[in-house]
Amino acid sequence: MAHAAPRPQLTKSAGGRPRAPDVFDERTHRAARVVVPLLLALVFGFWAAANRRYGGPITGWNLLFGFLSALVFFVLCLALQSVAPKRGPVAHAALWAAFSGSAVGFLVRQANETLLRSAWLGLVVAAGVFVLLFYRYYARKDAARTREATEPRDDTSMGRAGPFG
Repeated sequence: MAHAAPRPQLTKSAGGRPRAPDVFDERTHRAARVVVPLLLALVFGFWAAANRRYGGPITGWNLLFGFLSALVFFVLCLALQSVAPKRGPVAHAALWAAFSGSAVGFLVRQANETLLRSAWLGLVVAAGVFVLLFYRYYARKDAARTREATEPRDDTSMGRAGPFG
């Protein structure tokens, strides 16, 4: 005889709806908010330095350029993490799109490409990131608005015991 597979216990959200459990604790999330931009910055710095040396030997100036590029990327990424979520969906997506487009344009320019080509590729990447993130942030905001509208109201928070009392 076949039996149903056991389902994991779902926690309840603030509205009483089931929510999937969070695998990582709050400390892991706080660490990831710094570690992920740091790793991305190191990759960005290495990539910029590699593009700039055009296949030649690695020099001290090349290493300095890579580390400075990584530092600027890291600082800007952390600043955007703190500023962008406080904006609306359009501004939030536009800030990240401008950041990613300028980063790609910078990398392309370091590869000794023309300014027009690097600007064009940066704009294409920025437009793609904007469309993707705008959809994501707007859909999340719309889902939260729908969730608030469909949740049952708790009349006890208004100081009454119920609708008649």
